[in-house]
Amino acid sequence: MNERPAARPVTVRPRLPEDLPSAGTALVRVHASDGYPVEGVADPVGWLLPEGLAAAWVAVVDGEVAGHVAVVEAGGALVLVRLFVVREVRRGGAGEALVRAAERFARERGRGLELEVLGKDRAAMRLYERLGWRRGGELVHEFGAGERAAGARYLAP
Repeated sequence: MNERPAARPVTVRPRLPEDLPSAGTALVRVHASDGYPVEGVADPVGWLLPEGLAAAWVAVVDGEVAGHVAVVEAGGALVLVRLFVVREVRRGGAGEALVRAAERFARERGRGLELEVLGKDRAAMRLYERLGWRRGGELVHEFGAGERAAGARYLAP
């Protein structure tokens, strides 16, 4: 029989300054397994401190930071950014819990929430759609030395 292992309990809480090194380590692991993010892993802690940062949360599993999400203020909008979960704890609710924390933050401020995702990140798109986000258009993400990747904008329910 092919049973999925029981999900380990996930705690999502506001990110603390002392979480940054372990969140950076988790980010490097996600990059190695999934190629996400396409930029920023040379300075993972710096990447977790984006311009316009309004709030950030971590997912903690077995006492370790296993995921992260942030919300930034950009161009008058609230934008969900820096969402990742290490492969070993996926499908246990960490990604959903992180997204829901960001949604609550925006809702408590009477604001909408949006995000951008690269087309290669199909699992992330499935998560957003399962959580009721709607696709709001196509985009091109520019990074590195003139590199470009197709993506999509999503809007929170």
